[in-house]
Amino acid sequence: MATKEIAGDTVDVNEEGYLTEFNQWNEVIGEAIAKEEGIDQMTDRHWEVIKYLQKYFEENNVMPSIRKLKKSGVVDTKEFYSLFPGGPLKKSSKIAGLKKPESCI
Repeated sequence: MATKEIAGDTVDVNEEGYLTEFNQWNEVIGEAIAKEEGIDQMTDRHWEVIKYLQKYFEENNVMPSIRKLKKSGVVDTKEFYSLFPGGPLKKSSKIAGLKKPESCI
């Protein structure tokens, strides 16, 4: 297992940079990952999506699909892509400290 320093903390990550231990995540680390992923400023809308993903994963032990996310009413597909451009589900789950969605290559 690899480690990486993010926002002054050393965390465990996989080969793609996803945290492998959710208990090492906090919002400061999430902000730093967002910057690495090209999102300069996390807004309240970003955090709403992140918190939803974390709650969904905690309850289901799996990441929701974009379709399920849309059906949740938390965010529509167009806004999701604008909040997390260039692979919204991969980016948002990485920022959330969760594993890479199985549906993403």
